[in-house]
Amino acid sequence: QVQLVESGGGLVQPGGSLRLSCAASGLTFSSYVMRWYRQAAGKERELVASITSSTGSRTNYGDSVKGRFTISRDNAKNTVYLQMNSLQPEDTAVYYCNAHFYTYDYWGQGTQVTVSS
Repeated sequence: QVQLVESGGGLVQPGGSLRLSCAASGLTFSSYVMRWYRQAAGKERELVASITSSTGSRTNYGDSVKGRFTISRDNAKNTVYLQMNSLQPEDTAVYYCNAHFYTYDYWGQGTQVTVSS
């Protein structure tokens, strides 16, 4: 049974930082492209960042987070991370971890990130 468990969300002031983690089990983690999505209230889910499965992992970011967020993975720990810096109120959303391999797509339950003073 595949499980993706996100953690690290919470309340942070504008300009602050958070690091999200997504621990995966039940799959060959190193084979999967890992992605972070987010969904703000009343908005569609959007891709935040992705990292490929290859050893020299390539990363890709949504325009709204480029230069502020960094995605990384530790295949030995079956975990993907999202370091979020310079957070702004518009980053408030539920953040979801996604594992993708060909026709396989798995999702975590999400973790809430709220940026507010």
